Amino acid sequence: MKLCFATQNLNKLKEVQAMLPTSITLVTPSDLGCTTELPETQLTLDGNSLQKADFLYDNFQTNCFADDTGLEIEALKGEPGVFSARYAGPEKNAEANMKLVLEKLKNEPNRNARFRTIITLIINNEKTFFEGILNGKIIDTPRGSHGFGYDPIFVPDGFETTLAEMELSEKNKISHRGLAFEKLTKYLSQTMA
Repeated sequence: MKLCFATQNLNKLKEVQAMLPTSITLVTPSDLGCTTELPETQLTLDGNSLQKADFLYDNFQTNCFADDTGLEIEALKGEPGVFSARYAGPEKNAEANMKLVLEKLKNEPNRNARFRTIITLIINNEKTFFEGILNGKIIDTPRGSHGFGYDPIFVPDGFETTLAEMELSEKNKISHRGLAFEKLTKYLSQTMA
């Protein structure tokens, strides 16, 4: 089965390719000739995920899926949330985003946070949604060189290491995105059987 993954983030693409079964051929919007940036103007993760998938399906008539992920920090009332990628500005700078989070959490004892991923799958105009959540804590100093985004400051519950200190295979087993894609993969295997 061929599916288009609505992303222009090569790090995310690499993560997802490692999670999906070999029976699924992954293509990107650029493979379809899409040269415009995918729309993400909604105020919720669910809304952005749906908007990106709808855009691809409506414009390219291809089965596809899109995800949106946010870091939700308890002490910041759920921020950065849907604005995670551009928290410190429209340039989507991961270092600046982490720095802003750490500044806002300075002297804050509550470090509880969670990553949440929502996936919208559209096959033959039928929409299905999947969610993955990873609870953890924000640490004071970034650690690790793997992963991307906020991974260097996020330690999942039950672990001592940040997501950025984990190998991709280990991260994919526990991550919010991994959990959501596990549900997607299970659904696809049942649908294709």
